[in-house]
Amino acid sequence: MIFVSPATLAEDESISMADPSLCAAADVTELVTFVRSAVAYAQDNGSELALKEFSNKTGSFVDGDLYIYAYDFNGTNVGHPFKDWIGKDKLNETDSNGVLYIRDLIDVSRDGEGFTYFIFPNPAHDNRDEFKIGYAMKVDDDWWLGSGLYLSDISASFDQAEKEDLVAFVEEARQFARENGREMSLEVFNDPAGDFTRGGRYIFAYDYEGMTLALPHQPELVGTSRIDAQDVNGVDFIQRAIDTAKMGSGFLYYVYPDTSRDMNQALKFSYVVDVDGTWFLGSGIYSQV
Repeated sequence: MIFVSPATLAEDESISMADPSLCAAADVTELVTFVRSAVAYAQDNGSELALKEFSNKTGSFVDGDLYIYAYDFNGTNVGHPFKDWIGKDKLNETDSNGVLYIRDLIDVSRDGEGFTYFIFPNPAHDNRDEFKIGYAMKVDDDWWLGSGLYLSDISASFDQAEKEDLVAFVEEARQFARENGREMSLEVFNDPAGDFTRGGRYIFAYDYEGMTLALPHQPELVGTSRIDAQDVNGVDFIQRAIDTAKMGSGFLYYVYPDTSRDMNQALKFSYVVDVDGTWFLGSGIYSQV
């Protein structure tokens, strides 16, 4: 089962429950059903008929805020109810915080199916940028489908100066790791009173198999595999971080315990970087609303 309830996550990792506004259990289930039905339609009827239906604003795959978009694995849009998107290369499309959300959706669909977060204009709210959870699923080896729902109660607005400080902090940690080696740097990163634990900000590190290398405020998880870890909405955030770091560097969102709020969960915006091709590190900032 893809969706993981908050209770399951809290039990597995001994963390506090999320604010109910962060969870979208019933709506997420509807989203998954919607996308899976579209994939079944495409597989049963072929790409030509399916893409025509997905691109029809009054068709059976436009349901309120929900609609189907279709892409090939090179990031080119091949079906969308907003016609001006069709045929466009969207591979390097970023949201307002620099998240490469089409690449993220490609990554989750390559794995079969899954969730990711991004910011996107909401037509129902005068095209205001709002937080959204997307669900993508592979049709076959050539293309994939997705849809999403807005989580309008969650603020994903982060101060530009704070984002720049985050990037500088992580890049400083990468330089330290490259200059001092893995063993010494991980010892420093794992020290909750060390040079790379500053206020509510700290360095986390993993290898590309999902093994936890540094997590100063959750030391019980160091040395364990978190490759299958999901947040309260079913986002495989460690796998998403791995995919992002393999590009060299990048940003992602997920819901995670906030050390400055007694480990209560909040939306986290993280920046991750590759260190040497075998492991990566990162840090994040939390939404304050």
